[in-house]
Amino acid sequence: MRIGIIGSGNIGGTLTRRFRELGHDVTVANSRGPGSLAGLAAETGATPGTAEEAANAGDLVVVAVPLRAVPQLPANALAGKLVIDTDNYYPQRDGRVAAIEEGTTSSRWTARHLPGAVVVKAFNNIRAEHLLADGRPPGGATRIALPVAGDDPAAKRTVMALVDDLGFDPVDAGGLDDSWRQEPETPVYGTDRDADGVRAGLAEATR
Repeated sequence: MRIGIIGSGNIGGTLTRRFRELGHDVTVANSRGPGSLAGLAAETGATPGTAEEAANAGDLVVVAVPLRAVPQLPANALAGKLVIDTDNYYPQRDGRVAAIEEGTTSSRWTARHLPGAVVVKAFNNIRAEHLLADGRPPGGATRIALPVAGDDPAAKRTVMALVDDLGFDPVDAGGLDDSWRQEPETPVYGTDRDADGVRAGLAEATR
């Protein structure tokens, strides 16, 4: 698969490494420009590029930037693409976003900034070091599960298959309006539960 990754921090850099290990063709971008990605490119074989180049290069594009940077994403290039939203809303970092404060999920807010993109929420509730090192073969008793939320069933299946390929059990977490159940301060956030535990945690979540 051709995958674009916008953001090279903890999650973006980790997914660059993991997807390259699986043999995917990865173009990665960050806010500092392609020159700053020489080390990651040399390590992984990923192609460094601009955000627009990463968006154009990918059949699927991962967004792994601070939420405050979402309005600066290349929305035209992302139209028609499957976009994996890995972001979380942290008011102390991102500033207060009125729509999110009033109950809109951060992924719904992101989707509104990317008209024409098909947005799926995933990889936002796991620590980067666990995403890097803790994938396990299917059927293992210690396999971590990850929730996946989205409105498009086919897009969600694609992302769930990638989660499985990376060594984690994918759990259907509903639509984008349900994705608050996997956001910070919920039972599944950062807790490395198995599939049954994730399903229970999603059901237990309260606002």
